[in-house]
Amino acid sequence: MIDTTYNMIIKPVLQFLGKHSPFIVSIIINIALIYGLCKILDAFEQKLLAKLKEKNSDSPLLNLMPVIMKIIKSLIVFLLLAGFLQSFGYNVSSLVAGFGITGLAVGFAAKEAIGNIFGSIGLLSDRVYKLGDYIKFSGYEGIVERINLRSTSIRTLDGFIVNVPNNTLANQPITNVSQTKRRLLDITVGIEYGTPSEKIDRAVEIMKGIARDDENVAGEGVFTTIDELADSSINIRLFAYTKETVWVKYKIIKGRVLRQIIHKFREEGISFAFPSTSVYIEKQ
Repeated sequence: MIDTTYNMIIKPVLQFLGKHSPFIVSIIINIALIYGLCKILDAFEQKLLAKLKEKNSDSPLLNLMPVIMKIIKSLIVFLLLAGFLQSFGYNVSSLVAGFGITGLAVGFAAKEAIGNIFGSIGLLSDRVYKLGDYIKFSGYEGIVERINLRSTSIRTLDGFIVNVPNNTLANQPITNVSQTKRRLLDITVGIEYGTPSEKIDRAVEIMKGIARDDENVAGEGVFTTIDELADSSINIRLFAYTKETVWVKYKIIKGRVLRQIIHKFREEGISFAFPSTSVYIEKQ
């Protein structure tokens, strides 16, 4: 049994290794070089990113670095593969020329992928957004979780991940909410047409006072006015800016202001309007 196993399995393997040992050793060396160089590049990237964060947290290199490192790693693999083939007698020049001839066809087939790569470089170099930013685009909004060569991953308010090709993002308007210093608070409240004049004026003052007294609202930007005489209500509009820009915190502030308006109007006897129709019957 042992002799049979040796003759059928072990002996052929040893013969193959003895005959092709230079080829196998070269493969192992190239794999080790690729692994070692990639590890060195990873360590260099981490140190460089740490220094950039210390000196300038807004540097475009912070976003470009992952893309640059992926390109460098791809070049290293290509060069080592070319050197490996050259060492075993393959004509690398002819091989590269062959790639050049077929490159046009491949380029047309992969134009979307190439466009996404250039789109990612453009987005990162222009600093349109970075990891952790809250952005809005094309009906979506959420937090940027990953930026790859091909696409950007956004976690939406529903908790889902949306992968958007970078070429698509590079050719449409993007609102970066994280980069704003304040956010508009726009509230319209309708009161009944039968409300006395002094209570209408009081309603305007109440809304302005509530916004000014809120610690998370920029008091100097508060503005209230009678905005519209609608079909069934007198609309009073409040404009203010919140100090918080994150969507959840902004919604909490807006909800708090609305709640105080409701409570104060009820205390003052100011009635909210609702859709209604008045019918007048003329006597003959």
